[in-house]
Amino acid sequence: MANYRRGRINDEVQKELAQIVREVKDPRVSGKMVCITAVEVAPDLKNAKVFYSALGKEKKEIAKGLKSSAGYIRRQL
Repeated sequence: MANYRRGRINDEVQKELAQIVREVKDPRVSGKMVCITAVEVAPDLKNAKVFYSALGKEKKEIAKGLKSSAGYIRRQL
């Protein structure tokens, strides 16, 4: 697969994940400033590495909230 196609897929997945993270109802994530900074999709499109940043002092709690919401996020994506 050409790299420009993966780049477009990375951008689209990043946009969709930004929307989905806003809809997560976990209290550790909802209402917090979480920004999806980058996404790297594997060449076979089965896996993606998501990079995010969070504002505030509760970064570990936000990470736990995102990890526990992983199933919901995958399903929505």
